Amino acid sequence: MCPPSFFDVQELKNPYMGQPIDRRRALQQWQSLCRTLEESGVGIETIEPMPGLEDMVFAANPVFVGHGEKVGNFVVPSRMRFPIRQQEVAHYVDWFRQRGYKIIEIDFADEYLEGQGDLIWHPDHTKIWAAYGFRSTRGGVEKFAQAMQPLQVPVTPLQLVDPHCYHLDTCLCPLSEEAALIYPRAFSPEALSLLRGGWKRIHELIMEEAHQFMGNGIIVEGGYVTPHLTPHLRQILKEEGLRPILVDTSEFEKSGGSAFCMKAWLE
Repeated sequence: MCPPSFFDVQELKNPYMGQPIDRRRALQQWQSLCRTLEESGVGIETIEPMPGLEDMVFAANPVFVGHGEKVGNFVVPSRMRFPIRQQEVAHYVDWFRQRGYKIIEIDFADEYLEGQGDLIWHPDHTKIWAAYGFRSTRGGVEKFAQAMQPLQVPVTPLQLVDPHCYHLDTCLCPLSEEAALIYPRAFSPEALSLLRGGWKRIHELIMEEAHQFMGNGIIVEGGYVTPHLTPHLRQILKEEGLRPILVDTSEFEKSGGSAFCMKAWLE
């Protein structure tokens, strides 16, 4: 995770942006998220924030983190669509390199790929769900899929169609190896068909829930960390044996992100 020391909204990058940030409140919310995760048994390591990199707090995006039998722990550096965000990547790559992760470099040329914002492991790590359409491109996903072939990890491309769900982590949240939370209108018909075929149980959010980042949650020790909770979402979590854990992320929602966006699981 990355402290929000320089978090701000200066460049409008998605439909949520436009409101001023209360940086003091953002820090309090980030610290609350950290405490919530630690109380659930999660160890947290941090990267030093850099001046001028207003979105560096969103640790899910600059790299994709994984493990392969042939290569061990690895990261794939992103190619971010916005130049200011691309500057984050080198700092994250250096952090992982210093800790022994293999760096799998991809020549993206004119294509884009935005890490764990658009790349989500299936919980059993047998495949990767990969979205394109707003931040990542289809070509970026295809290049990533080629890089995963030697690791024998299949990649399933999914087209996004709702600009409010510009990253996959806003509209797909695996709840278990069998169940997923999705916002169906975020996906093209083909992508939706692939999702329905990839899970035993699909739970659907409505638009208002998805646009309030209820699909951007974190599964941890039988709980679901979410910024908001409706009776509908509460019932879904109950059916899957999960308890809701509410954490305020309202300052980060002004930038188009919430709980999942602010962390990268380490292997």
